[in-house]
Amino acid sequence: MSLQRSDAFLSPLEIEAVVTRALEEDLGRAGDITSTATVPEQTRGRAVVVARKSGVISGLPLVDAAFRRLAPRIEIEPHGRDGMAAKAGAKLMTIAGDARAILAAERTALNFLGHLSGIATATAEFVHRIAHTKARIICTRKTTPGLRALEKYAVRCGGGYNHRFGLDDAMLIKDNHIAVAGGIRAVLTRAKEACGHLVKIEIEVDSLDQLKEVLGVGLADVVLIDNFDLDSMRKAVAMVAGRLVIEASGGITLESAAAIAETGVDYLSSGALTHSVQNLDIGLDIEM
Repeated sequence: MSLQRSDAFLSPLEIEAVVTRALEEDLGRAGDITSTATVPEQTRGRAVVVARKSGVISGLPLVDAAFRRLAPRIEIEPHGRDGMAAKAGAKLMTIAGDARAILAAERTALNFLGHLSGIATATAEFVHRIAHTKARIICTRKTTPGLRALEKYAVRCGGGYNHRFGLDDAMLIKDNHIAVAGGIRAVLTRAKEACGHLVKIEIEVDSLDQLKEVLGVGLADVVLIDNFDLDSMRKAVAMVAGRLVIEASGGITLESAAAIAETGVDYLSSGALTHSVQNLDIGLDIEM
C-alpha cells in the first residue's frame, strides 16, 4: 500500500548535495580506513536493506545515491518505493558490487532512511487519526538545520502536507510581529502593502478577541489559532464562517488530533512531526 501523494517529489540536486555532505562528514580525509584495511580490493559484496520494524518508508532515493556516489557501477534493485507501508522484515533494496563501497556508505544511507521513515511513519499515524474529517496535517519550520527539504518530503511521503519552507515563501505574522508593528491593523496593513499578489498572509491569534479584530481588518488569508481549547476552536470556526483558512497549532498530539480536527479547522500543524520523531529501525544485512 502506498501512502505517498503525487507531489512527494525530492529534487535530484538536493539529493546529491545532502548525500555528498554526509559522506564527506563520515569519510573525512582518509576514507573508511577499517574497510580499506580488512577487505581486499576488488571484493564484491551483496547486501539487503531490511525494515526491522513496520512503518512508512521514506528516503530510498538517498540510499541509492549514497551507494552510487562511492561506486557508480554498483547494482541496486529496489523492492518498494517511498510512501509504502512496510511490514517488519520487509526487504527494501538489494545492493551488489564493490564491498568496500557498500560498507563505507552503509551508515550514511541508513541514517537518512531511518530518520525520514520515522517522520513518514509518524505523519501517517496523524493522517489516520483525522481521516474522518476534512482537516489536513501539516509540518512546521521546526526541522533539522540543513535537512528541511528532506524532512518535509518525508511528511509528504506519510500523506501529510507542508507549511512554508522558509521565511521567504509566505508571510506568517506572529505575536512578536504584532507587538513590534503596533497592533493587528497596523501589521496587516503593512504586510498587504508589501507582499506580491501570489504571497499569502497568515496571522497568529491567541484569543477570540484578536480573531474578531483580524476579521474586522479583512486583509489576511489564513488565521493561526494558537493553543485554543476545543470550545474556543469551535467558536473560532463559527466566527470565521469560511472567510479564512483556519490552522490550529500548539502542542497537538496523536491523542488530541482527532478532537481538534472535529472542531472544523482546516489544518493541524505539528512541529513534533519533524523534531521529536523516533527513527524507524532499518538495517543492512550482508549476503555474501
